[in-house]
Amino acid sequence: MRVLGLDYGTKTVGVAVSDPLGITAQGLETIARKEENKLRKTLARIEELCREYEVKTIVLGLPKNMNNTVGERAQAAEEFREMLERRTALPVVMWDERLTTVMAENVLKENGVRREERKKYIDKIAAVFILQSYLDMMSSSGE
Repeated sequence: MRVLGLDYGTKTVGVAVSDPLGITAQGLETIARKEENKLRKTLARIEELCREYEVKTIVLGLPKNMNNTVGERAQAAEEFREMLERRTALPVVMWDERLTTVMAENVLKENGVRREERKKYIDKIAAVFILQSYLDMMSSSGE
C-alpha cells in the first residue's frame, strides 16, 4: 500500500512516495506552476503519479501556525485537499507540517547544497519529512 506525501506551496508542490510496505518515504519531484491558482496541470500530474505508483492514500501537509491556529496557507491547503479528493477519488489525510521546511533546509545545508540550488530540492525534501512522520505514526499505532 503506497502513500503519496505532498508539501503544497504557493508555486510548487513537493512530492514523496512510500515504499510498497509503507515504511520509508522517498522524494519524487517538485511540481512547479507559474501562478498560485493555476492548478489544473498540478492536479493532473498528481493523478498520474497516483496511478503510476498505485497510491491508496495521499498525505497533504497542513501548514498550521506555530500557535496551532489555522491561517491563510492552511485554508488554501484545505481547499487543495478537496480538489485532490475530487480529482483522484482517494482519501487525503491532512498532516501537521510545522517546521518541515526548516528541517529540509538544515539537511540541505548539512549536505553542502549551495543556497541557489536548495530551492530545487526543499519542497521535495519537506514532502519526505511530512510523509515519513505519517508513516512512523501509522507503524507505531499498528495500522
